Amino acid sequence: MATTTKIRPRALVRASGGPRYAVALAVDALGTGLLRPFLLLYGVTVLRLSAPATGVAMTVGIVVGLVCMPAVGRWLDRGARSTVVAASMLVRALGVALLLATPAGHVWLFATAALFLGIGNQAWPAAHAALVAAVAHGRERDAALAGGRALRNAALGAGALLATACLAGGTTALQALAAATGLAYLAAAALARSVHLRAHPAAAPAEDTADGPAPRMRALLAANVVYVFCLNVPEIALPLVLVTQLHASPVWSAAIFVANTVLVVTLQVPVTVLMSRFPRRTVLALAGVVLAASYLGFLAATSLGHGWGAPAVATVSVVCTIGEIIYAGSATALVTALAPAHVLGRALARFELSTGFGLAVSPAAITALAPHGPAALWGSLAAATLLSASAVATEKDQGARLDGCQSGIRRAGIRGAG
Repeated sequence: MATTTKIRPRALVRASGGPRYAVALAVDALGTGLLRPFLLLYGVTVLRLSAPATGVAMTVGIVVGLVCMPAVGRWLDRGARSTVVAASMLVRALGVALLLATPAGHVWLFATAALFLGIGNQAWPAAHAALVAAVAHGRERDAALAGGRALRNAALGAGALLATACLAGGTTALQALAAATGLAYLAAAALARSVHLRAHPAAAPAEDTADGPAPRMRALLAANVVYVFCLNVPEIALPLVLVTQLHASPVWSAAIFVANTVLVVTLQVPVTVLMSRFPRRTVLALAGVVLAASYLGFLAATSLGHGWGAPAVATVSVVCTIGEIIYAGSATALVTALAPAHVLGRALARFELSTGFGLAVSPAAITALAPHGPAALWGSLAAATLLSASAVATEKDQGARLDGCQSGIRRAGIRGAG
């Protein structure tokens, strides 16, 4: 298996779309961090909606936003790259504008704003992955995708911290944060569009993709729905367990979330590069094993009860974050490697559909399992994740031929293919 053995920042930036595109990613993520963690609070405090109505409107926006993904996939397959990325940012800017224009008590306007935000949030990952795939190839592409995720998490965290510091200003501060988010989306869209990048799928390197129809990836897509639960563990499952079951201070939840962000920012690229020694499918299956082990670790930690339970949960959360990093560094990269160039957009759109569905159902599943005890929550997650890892490892498709091709490339002495 050919590997990327060194991390060269300048090369990584070029492989990620160039300096302007990197700035666009940072500005977009900074704006998202200003508002997205506090969107529920905006609906409740600024628009004076009930918490259940606000939550339902946000959920509907996320789920209905998934409907746009087939159209996004077809648009990408026609060669569009930077235009689709910019469009996903502009759609979110429109959502923020609607949010600012929504009078108090108008839940349907809020739901419409959440819908546009949801469309942009669902379209962006597939568009970004397709853009990177048009610029970089092989394991360099994997590192570039990992670098983009690290940059985005750093900017999201910075935006959230800035917003937290401003929340003392009440409703006026929330409206100002929303306005700043809209301006950030507009600036990021202009920067992304200025890259002027299109793809010519027929000209893609033969070692990256094979000709043929879009891979079905049924086991991969089904497994991804379960894998995605790991993204909501630090934000939903652990705070719920720490506060309601272990009666720990909310400070533990905040510390775990900050640690998760820091670890992703610092380790995403190095771990992805390290894992490039192995086939992507093997790495993705390994991610499932690590995540399942962390879920069993949470089960053991919660059995310690009040006192030792919270520190143990915090320690195990590091293992969960490592599993998340391995998953994030291999999942999208595997899809870009399996899909023929002329259907890459549709393959990424299908993958994003499974991701969005998993993110939408995981809060409900976690909150439904938690009242039945730690065994029901963590045991179910561990079993489902191990089953998913097994399905990923045993699925037979273009991935087997791709890995064989990569081994041949390595024997021929060609570096950097993947």
